[in-house]
Amino acid sequence: MKKVLLGDEAIAQAAVDAGLSGVYAYPGTPSTEITEYIQLLESKQPTGIFCKWATNEKTAMEAALGMSYMGKRALVCMKHVGMNVCADAFMNAAITGVNGGLVVLAADDPSMHSSQNEQDSRFYAKFAMIPCLEPSNQQEAYNLTRYAFDLSERLRTPVLLRVTTRMAHSRAVVETAEPRKQNEMSVPKDVQHFILLPAFAKRNYAELVAAQPDFVSESEKAGNNVYTKGSNPKKAIVTTGIGYNYLLESFMLKGENSSVLKITQYPLPTALINQMVADGVEEILVIEEGQPVVEELLRGMVPSSVNVRGRLTGDLPRMGELTPDSVRVALGFDPLPTHEPDAIVVGRPPALCQGCGHRDMYTALNEVAREYPNSRIFGDIGCYTLGALSPFHAIHACVEMGASVTMAKGAADAGQHPAIAVIGDSTFTHSGMTGLLDCVNSNANVVILISDNLTTGMTGGQDSAGTGRLEQICEGLGVDKQHIRVVVPLPKNMEEIKAALREEIDYNGVSVVIARRECIQTLKRHLKQAKK
Repeated sequence: MKKVLLGDEAIAQAAVDAGLSGVYAYPGTPSTEITEYIQLLESKQPTGIFCKWATNEKTAMEAALGMSYMGKRALVCMKHVGMNVCADAFMNAAITGVNGGLVVLAADDPSMHSSQNEQDSRFYAKFAMIPCLEPSNQQEAYNLTRYAFDLSERLRTPVLLRVTTRMAHSRAVVETAEPRKQNEMSVPKDVQHFILLPAFAKRNYAELVAAQPDFVSESEKAGNNVYTKGSNPKKAIVTTGIGYNYLLESFMLKGENSSVLKITQYPLPTALINQMVADGVEEILVIEEGQPVVEELLRGMVPSSVNVRGRLTGDLPRMGELTPDSVRVALGFDPLPTHEPDAIVVGRPPALCQGCGHRDMYTALNEVAREYPNSRIFGDIGCYTLGALSPFHAIHACVEMGASVTMAKGAADAGQHPAIAVIGDSTFTHSGMTGLLDCVNSNANVVILISDNLTTGMTGGQDSAGTGRLEQICEGLGVDKQHIRVVVPLPKNMEEIKAALREEIDYNGVSVVIARRECIQTLKRHLKQAKK
C-alpha cells in the first residue's frame, strides 16, 4: 500500500507494522507527530498498542524498557534535548540490553527552530556504544524503523533512530509492507542482566564491549551503507541523512565523478572506509546534518595524508541546517541565483496568541514586579517563554525544562528577593516538582507561578500530566495549603491577581500561585467538538 506520509508518520506506521506494543513519549518538536499518528490509528481501530503521553522522557524510556523486559516491542520518541532528560535510563539500557525490540527515536533540531540548543543525538549512540540508524528519505525511515526492531532483538540492544527537522516534517510517498503481529509476552532468561549491581553490570558491560565488532559487521553487511567508486576516486564524498538528498540534487544539476559513501547505519563501516582508502582517496568532503560526528571519526580512521573537509574546516557552515546551496558551494559548484525578499515584507517574531491566559498573567506579574526594584523572574520552556519578548519583556532567564523553580531557589539562597519562577503546568510535572520539593525542604523564599492552561500548549495541545491535580501535588510536596493560591487570568480579575502576588512575595517562605485558564486554541477545538 502506498501512502503520502511525513517522515514522522512513516516512522510511526513502520513501528505499528513491525508489531509495536507501546509508544512512550513526551511531546517535543519535531518528534510529536509520531505518537499522535499512532494515537489516531488506535482511536480508529484499536489494536492494543499503549500510546498515552508520558510525564517526561525519563519515565518514557524507563516504561519502554519495562515493556521490552516483558518481551514486547516498544518505541520511545523525543526531541534532541529529551535525550538529556532520559540519559540515565538510556545509557543503562545499553548495559542491561533488551528482551523485546526497543527503538529510541531522537528528532534533532539543527538551526534551533523550536529549541534552546543545537545538539546531535548520534553522540549519544556512540557514548552508549549502540547501533544508530539515520534515514535520508521517508521510505528509508519506514524501512529502517522496521529493521531497527529486528536488529534490536537480534543483537539484544536498544537501537537509536535519528532524524532531523527537515526529515521529520517533509512528505513523500511511502510504500508500506505487510504488518506483523505483536510479540507474545516473555521474560528474560537471564534475570541478572536487568539487575545493575556492580558485579552484574561489569559482566554486562564486558559483553557490550565484546559485541562492538558484531555491531560494525552488521553495519557493513546489512546493505544500508553504500559505497560507490567514482571515476576519480582520489576525491570522495561521505554523506548522511538529509545531506544525501542535497548531494543528489547537486549531482542532477551538474555531473560529479567523486566516489560516494552513503552512511545510514552506525558504527561507521570500517571495511567500506578502508576500501575508499585503498581506492586512492586523497580528499574527503563530509556532508552531514548536525554536528561533525562523522568528520571527526573519519580523521582517526583514514591516513593523515587524506584531507578531510566539512564543517570543521569551514567548507560547510559550522552551525545550523545544511541547505542545497551550502552543499553546492562545498562541492565547488556555483550557487543558484537567489531573490531578496520584497522590502515591504516585514519579519514577524512569534507572539502569544490573542486571548491567551499567559498574556493576562504577565500583565499582572509585570505590574507587581515593578513595585519591587530588584525583582528577578526566572522563566521556563513552553509557549509562555514568549513572555521574554515584546510587549512583556517579563523574564530574566530561561535555560531548560524545570530550571525556573531551582534557579529561583538558588537566587533566593544567594539573597535575592523577590525570586519568582514562571512555569507551565506540563513543564511543572515534567521536571519542576523535584525543584519545588527542594524549595520546601530548605523553606526557600520563592514564589512559584504555575501558568496552567490545562494542556501542553507549545506542541499542539496534548494532555498535561497534572491537569486538575496541581494543588494536590503542591500540597503533597509540602507547600503550606494557605500559600497555594489559584487565580483566573482575565482582565476583570487583574486586581485580585496582583493582590495575591504581592501577598505571596511578602510571605517569607515557599508560595505557589496557580494562574489557571484553558489554552485559547484547545478551547476553540473543544467548543467546536461540543457543537457536533
